[in-house]
Amino acid sequence: MSDFQNPVAGFGVTFKAMFKKRLTEQYPEQQKTTAPRFHGRHQLNRHPDGLEKCVGCELCAWACPADAIYVEGADNTDEERYSPGERYGRVYQINYARCILCGLCIEACPTRALTMTNEFELADSSRENLIYTKEQLLAGLTEGMVDTPHAIYPGTDEQDYYRGLVTEAAPGTVRQPAVSRGETVQEAESTFGESEPASGKAVGR
Repeated sequence: MSDFQNPVAGFGVTFKAMFKKRLTEQYPEQQKTTAPRFHGRHQLNRHPDGLEKCVGCELCAWACPADAIYVEGADNTDEERYSPGERYGRVYQINYARCILCGLCIEACPTRALTMTNEFELADSSRENLIYTKEQLLAGLTEGMVDTPHAIYPGTDEQDYYRGLVTEAAPGTVRQPAVSRGETVQEAESTFGESEPASGKAVGR
């Protein structure tokens, strides 16, 4: 009797599903809103004055179970400063062909430099395009920020940045030339002409 009931029970599940309302998602025309803490594409964050939070410690790379993160740290100088501390992330890459979006890298980051956004459309036809660089991951500038490299706020130190005492770039802050990247002084100065948007200029405290 059991041999007869087994296939009948299986078909019974099929017949029940046939009369239920179908759930069809009209993607990508109608995109579903993700949860606030959805694990999407990563983002490298900045301090309120524009300096980078990443210190190149590589803890995120060590924590990644898929070996998807590659970081190279370098030393800051007074002439070319990217973060308030001694070091910064000179090279930062995430391979989304490997990344499983688990969020362990976020937990490992000691400075909250790395967070995850709600962006989930990461598919591509090229493996090379799935390797996101620092320039692609770095957060954009907002009002009160100056693009890196530039000097820290006068009279402050690294601890003041992490205490939240620095809220914007100091008046008169200008972008330093990125000599390590082959940039000249003239090229650095040309990024702060009169036609530049307000988000790229220093704003008074």
